[in-house]
Amino acid sequence: MSEDIEVRRKRAAWRAAHRGTKELDLLVGRFAGARLPAMTAADLDHFERFLAVTTPEIQSWLLAPSVPVSAEFADVVAEIRQFHGLE
Repeated sequence: MSEDIEVRRKRAAWRAAHRGTKELDLLVGRFAGARLPAMTAADLDHFERFLAVTTPEIQSWLLAPSVPVSAEFADVVAEIRQFHGLE
């Protein structure tokens, strides 16, 4: 079981760091690198769903604080913004 979650963490780390824009690669990728090792399976499930959101949508949530964030991902967006001091 631990290997399975490790594989998922590695896959999520790669997906987080390869979003398609340099800004998101850095913002989401660095956050993932720091936080993925401590994520539980449930946390990882949630983060993987976040990574499935389109790049433009995530970019607007992170870089344009006036854009409304999906209630499902408000916690992840807030964590990433706080991690990078964007609050």
